[in-house]
Amino acid sequence: MATKPKLFYFRGRGRMESIRWLLAAAGVEFEEEFIETTEQYEKLLKDGRLLFGQVPMVEIDGMVLTQTRAILSYLAAKYDLYGKDLKETVRINMYTDGTLDLMLMIAVAAFKPPAEKEESLALVVKRAKTRYFPVFEKILKDHGEDFLVGNKFSWADIQLLEAILMVEELDASVLSEFPLLKAFKTRISNIPTIKKFLQPGSQRKPPPDSHYVEVVKSVLHF
Repeated sequence: MATKPKLFYFRGRGRMESIRWLLAAAGVEFEEEFIETTEQYEKLLKDGRLLFGQVPMVEIDGMVLTQTRAILSYLAAKYDLYGKDLKETVRINMYTDGTLDLMLMIAVAAFKPPAEKEESLALVVKRAKTRYFPVFEKILKDHGEDFLVGNKFSWADIQLLEAILMVEELDASVLSEFPLLKAFKTRISNIPTIKKFLQPGSQRKPPPDSHYVEVVKSVLHF
Protein backbone atom coordinates (compact mmCIF):
# COMPACT_ATOMS: atom_id res chain seq x y z
CA MET A 1 0.00 0.00 0.00
CA ALA A 2 1.37 3.41 -0.96
CA THR A 3 2.41 5.70 1.84
CA LYS A 4 0.23 8.76 2.29
CA PRO A 5 1.82 12.13 1.59
CA LYS A 6 2.91 13.79 4.82
CA LEU A 7 2.66 17.54 5.26
CA PHE A 8 4.83 19.54 7.66
CA TYR A 9 3.53 22.98 8.58
CA PHE A 10 1.90 25.05 11.30
CA ARG A 11 -1.64 24.24 12.44
CA GLY A 12 -3.18 26.78 10.10
CA ARG A 13 -3.59 27.84 6.49
CA GLY A 14 -0.56 29.81 5.36
CA ARG A 15 1.24 28.54 2.30
CA MET A 16 0.25 24.95 2.98
CA GLU A 17 -3.48 25.41 2.51
CA SER A 18 -3.42 25.36 -1.30
CA ILE A 19 -1.46 22.10 -1.09
CA ARG A 20 -4.14 20.63 1.18
CA TRP A 21 -6.80 21.78 -1.29
CA LEU A 22 -5.05 20.22 -4.26
CA LEU A 23 -4.55 16.85 -2.56
CA ALA A 24 -8.12 16.81 -1.27
CA ALA A 25 -9.54 17.71 -4.69
CA ALA A 26 -7.51 14.86 -6.22
CA GLY A 27 -9.05 12.50 -3.67
CA VAL A 28 -5.69 11.82 -2.01
CA GLU A 29 -5.57 11.15 1.73
CA PHE A 30 -2.68 12.81 3.55
CA GLU A 31 -1.16 13.04 6.99
CA GLU A 32 0.01 16.16 8.77
CA GLU A 33 2.70 16.90 11.31
CA PHE A 34 2.15 20.27 12.91
CA ILE A 35 5.09 22.46 13.88
CA GLU A 36 4.32 24.02 17.25
CA THR A 37 7.71 24.54 18.87
CA THR A 38 11.06 26.04 17.93
CA GLU A 39 12.66 22.69 18.75
CA GLN A 40 10.58 20.91 16.10
CA TYR A 41 11.51 23.49 13.49
CA GLU A 42 15.18 23.48 14.41
CA LYS A 43 15.29 19.69 14.14
CA LEU A 44 14.02 19.88 10.56
CA LEU A 45 16.72 22.46 9.85
CA LYS A 46 19.43 20.42 11.55
CA ASP A 47 18.42 17.31 9.63
CA GLY A 48 18.86 19.26 6.39
CA ARG A 49 15.30 18.63 5.29
CA LEU A 50 14.34 22.24 4.61
CA LEU A 51 16.17 23.12 1.41
CA PHE A 52 15.98 26.88 1.93
CA GLY A 53 15.19 26.80 5.63
CA GLN A 54 11.46 27.19 5.04
CA VAL A 55 8.21 25.28 5.22
CA PRO A 56 5.89 24.03 3.70
CA MET A 57 7.54 20.65 3.40
CA VAL A 58 5.91 17.57 1.92
CA GLU A 59 7.11 13.96 1.97
CA ILE A 60 5.77 12.15 -1.10
CA ASP A 61 6.94 9.43 -3.49
CA GLY A 62 10.18 8.95 -1.57
CA MET A 63 11.05 12.65 -1.87
CA VAL A 64 11.20 15.57 0.51
CA LEU A 65 9.76 18.59 -1.30
CA THR A 66 9.92 22.24 -0.31
CA GLN A 67 8.87 25.50 -2.03
CA THR A 68 5.12 25.93 -2.41
CA ARG A 69 5.01 26.47 -6.15
CA ALA A 70 7.19 23.43 -6.87
CA ILE A 71 5.04 21.22 -4.64
CA LEU A 72 1.81 22.41 -6.22
CA SER A 73 3.16 21.95 -9.76
CA TYR A 74 4.28 18.40 -8.97
CA LEU A 75 0.93 17.45 -7.44
CA ALA A 76 -1.04 19.01 -10.30
CA ALA A 77 0.99 17.03 -12.85
CA LYS A 78 0.91 13.81 -10.81
CA TYR A 79 -2.87 13.85 -10.45
CA ASP A 80 -3.70 14.97 -14.02
CA LEU A 81 -4.84 18.45 -13.03
CA TYR A 82 -2.30 20.35 -15.15
CA GLY A 83 -3.78 20.44 -18.66
CA LYS A 84 -3.23 18.23 -21.69
CA ASP A 85 -0.32 20.16 -23.24
CA LEU A 86 2.10 23.03 -22.62
CA LYS A 87 -0.37 25.66 -23.82
CA GLU A 88 -2.95 24.56 -21.27
CA THR A 89 -0.29 24.22 -18.57
CA VAL A 90 0.96 27.78 -19.03
CA ARG A 91 -2.60 29.12 -18.79
CA ILE A 92 -3.11 27.15 -15.58
CA ASN A 93 0.16 28.64 -14.29
CA MET A 94 -1.00 32.18 -15.12
CA TYR A 95 -4.34 31.73 -13.39
CA THR A 96 -2.92 30.06 -10.29
CA ASP A 97 -0.16 32.68 -9.98
CA GLY A 98 -2.84 35.36 -10.02
CA THR A 99 -5.01 33.76 -7.37
CA LEU A 100 -1.95 32.98 -5.26
CA ASP A 101 -1.02 36.68 -5.25
CA LEU A 102 -4.47 37.50 -3.89
CA MET A 103 -4.39 34.76 -1.23
CA LEU A 104 -0.91 35.75 -0.05
CA MET A 105 -2.19 39.28 0.59
CA ILE A 106 -4.73 37.76 2.99
CA ALA A 107 -2.18 35.48 4.64
CA VAL A 108 0.31 38.31 5.24
CA ALA A 109 -2.38 40.61 6.66
CA ALA A 110 -2.88 38.26 9.62
CA PHE A 111 0.56 39.24 10.95
CA LYS A 112 0.07 43.01 10.79
CA PRO A 113 -1.04 45.32 13.64
CA PRO A 114 -4.87 45.69 13.84
CA ALA A 115 -5.13 49.01 11.98
CA GLU A 116 -2.80 47.88 9.18
CA LYS A 117 -4.53 44.51 9.01
CA GLU A 118 -7.93 46.12 8.49
CA GLU A 119 -6.53 48.35 5.77
CA SER A 120 -4.79 45.43 4.04
CA LEU A 121 -7.91 43.26 4.03
CA ALA A 122 -10.00 46.11 2.64
CA LEU A 123 -7.45 46.37 -0.17
CA VAL A 124 -7.79 42.61 -0.81
CA VAL A 125 -11.53 42.97 -1.34
CA LYS A 126 -11.04 46.00 -3.59
CA ARG A 127 -8.45 44.22 -5.73
CA ALA A 128 -10.57 41.09 -5.92
CA LYS A 129 -13.45 43.15 -7.29
CA THR A 130 -11.44 45.33 -9.65
CA ARG A 131 -8.38 43.32 -10.72
CA TYR A 132 -8.82 39.58 -10.21
CA PHE A 133 -12.46 38.54 -10.37
CA PRO A 134 -13.24 40.57 -13.52
CA VAL A 135 -10.49 38.61 -15.29
CA PHE A 136 -11.99 35.24 -14.38
CA GLU A 137 -15.53 36.40 -15.13
CA LYS A 138 -14.33 37.36 -18.64
CA ILE A 139 -12.52 34.04 -19.12
CA LEU A 140 -15.68 32.11 -18.28
CA LYS A 141 -17.80 34.38 -20.50
CA ASP A 142 -15.44 34.21 -23.49
CA HIS A 143 -15.19 30.44 -23.71
CA GLY A 144 -18.59 29.52 -22.25
CA GLU A 145 -17.28 26.35 -20.59
CA ASP A 146 -17.64 24.96 -17.09
CA PHE A 147 -13.91 25.05 -16.26
CA LEU A 148 -11.15 27.61 -16.73
CA VAL A 149 -8.86 25.61 -19.02
CA GLY A 150 -9.61 23.00 -21.68
CA ASN A 151 -13.13 22.37 -20.37
CA LYS A 152 -11.60 19.97 -17.86
CA PHE A 153 -11.26 20.23 -14.08
CA SER A 154 -7.78 21.48 -13.20
CA TRP A 155 -5.59 23.03 -10.52
CA ALA A 156 -6.72 26.46 -11.78
CA ASP A 157 -10.34 25.71 -10.84
CA ILE A 158 -9.37 24.41 -7.42
CA GLN A 159 -7.29 27.43 -6.52
CA LEU A 160 -9.81 29.94 -7.86
CA LEU A 161 -12.51 28.42 -5.65
CA GLU A 162 -10.14 28.59 -2.67
CA ALA A 163 -9.48 32.27 -3.40
CA ILE A 164 -13.18 33.06 -3.81
CA LEU A 165 -14.05 31.47 -0.47
CA MET A 166 -11.22 33.31 1.28
CA VAL A 167 -12.38 36.68 -0.04
CA GLU A 168 -16.00 35.86 0.81
CA GLU A 169 -14.90 35.47 4.42
CA LEU A 170 -14.01 39.17 4.24
CA ASP A 171 -17.02 40.30 2.20
CA ALA A 172 -19.91 37.86 1.70
CA SER A 173 -21.28 39.92 -1.22
CA VAL A 174 -18.05 40.04 -3.21
CA LEU A 175 -19.50 37.97 -6.09
CA SER A 176 -22.67 40.04 -6.43
CA GLU A 177 -21.47 41.57 -9.71
CA PHE A 178 -19.99 38.34 -11.07
CA PRO A 179 -22.80 35.92 -11.98
CA LEU A 180 -20.57 33.50 -13.88
CA LEU A 181 -18.15 33.26 -10.98
CA LYS A 182 -21.06 32.70 -8.62
CA ALA A 183 -22.24 29.80 -10.79
CA PHE A 184 -18.63 28.55 -11.02
CA LYS A 185 -18.35 28.55 -7.24
CA THR A 186 -21.49 26.44 -6.91
CA ARG A 187 -20.43 24.06 -9.66
CA ILE A 188 -16.91 23.43 -8.37
CA SER A 189 -18.04 23.22 -4.74
CA ASN A 190 -20.28 20.30 -5.68
CA ILE A 191 -17.51 18.16 -7.16
CA PRO A 192 -17.57 15.21 -4.71
CA THR A 193 -13.96 15.44 -3.47
CA ILE A 194 -14.24 19.19 -2.94
CA LYS A 195 -17.66 18.92 -1.35
CA LYS A 196 -16.13 16.49 1.13
CA PHE A 197 -13.25 18.87 1.87
CA LEU A 198 -15.71 21.69 2.56
CA GLN A 199 -17.55 19.67 5.21
CA PRO A 200 -16.89 20.22 8.94
CA GLY A 201 -14.21 17.90 10.28
CA SER A 202 -12.09 17.88 7.12
CA GLN A 203 -8.41 18.88 7.06
CA ARG A 204 -9.31 22.31 5.71
CA LYS A 205 -8.06 24.97 8.11
CA PRO A 206 -10.00 27.97 9.47
CA PRO A 207 -8.91 31.58 8.99
CA PRO A 208 -5.83 32.44 11.06
CA ASP A 209 -6.55 33.49 14.64
CA SER A 210 -4.32 35.13 17.23
CA HIS A 211 -3.10 31.77 18.58
CA TYR A 212 -1.90 30.67 15.13
CA VAL A 213 -0.14 33.99 14.59
CA GLU A 214 1.60 33.80 17.98
CA VAL A 215 2.78 30.22 17.39
CA VAL A 216 4.28 31.11 14.02
CA LYS A 217 5.98 34.20 15.45
CA SER A 218 7.30 32.24 18.40
CA VAL A 219 8.70 29.37 16.31
CA LEU A 220 10.26 31.62 13.66
CA HIS A 221 11.35 34.35 16.11
CA PHE A 222 9.85 37.37 14.41
